[in-house]
Amino acid sequence: MTATTARVLAGPPAAAALLAETAARARRLPTPPHLALVRLGEDPASMSYVRGKDRKAREVGLRSTVYALPETTSQDELLALIARLNADDGVNGLLVQLPLPAHVDEEAVLHAIDPRKDVDGFHPANVGALWAGRPTLTPCTPAGVMALLAHYGLPVAGQRAVIVGRSHIVGRPMAALLLNADATVTVAHSRTRDLAAVTREADLLIAAVGRAHLLTPDMVKPGATVVDVGINRVSGGPEGKTSLTGDVHPDVAAVAGALTPVPGGVGPMTIAQLLANTVTAAERQQAEG
Repeated sequence: MTATTARVLAGPPAAAALLAETAARARRLPTPPHLALVRLGEDPASMSYVRGKDRKAREVGLRSTVYALPETTSQDELLALIARLNADDGVNGLLVQLPLPAHVDEEAVLHAIDPRKDVDGFHPANVGALWAGRPTLTPCTPAGVMALLAHYGLPVAGQRAVIVGRSHIVGRPMAALLLNADATVTVAHSRTRDLAAVTREADLLIAAVGRAHLLTPDMVKPGATVVDVGINRVSGGPEGKTSLTGDVHPDVAAVAGALTPVPGGVGPMTIAQLLANTVTAAERQQAEG
């Protein structure tokens, strides 16, 4: 068995700190911030995610309303609900759980959400503000990674950061956040030549591809901070059960200076950041009057 030397960047303590700060901010507002969660269909993963978000919102003193719609809900019906929630001054944050059924245009739905209530940070207005370096509602997983690094006192400014993965949900907004925090950023992807040579240059290496154990010890600079955003379901565990694993091979722990586990690393930060975004949205809406 490979000896583990990397510092473990556990998500739960960092998430607990962010949730405590979020709860304190929420208490300073005249009314509890209100999060609306919209879900279509009975996909088990989506149902689980929405339940978790709803539960955590209530735990930190937020109001939370779940709109569970049939999978057969038309796009027009969904857009009408979004319009009602946009117009409701009692709703501060609005999230539509992805993925959506095939008959619904995901882009049209995300564009319909009021940017001021877009706690997922996916609206083009928020994406543009992020890349312009202006305060905005930021996608929850990348923002959660930044909060995790801050919690453990890990430097970002001046670091050579490499992100493996260029999705609109993680890779691209992660690059913008790191640039805004004065890191030198490279975004690698499936077409990158000699990926190992690129990743070995990283002081801060972030894996967000969705391919189990893609990053192996020979691809990591000794002492680097490695953040594993990947969540992959792999069969063949004990008694044939499916297990969760990341994009980073476990043996990287013998090379890295610090490493997030999967599960129990970045995952808890995503919901915590969603609730922080909801309070931020409420604070800004209150300031606007």
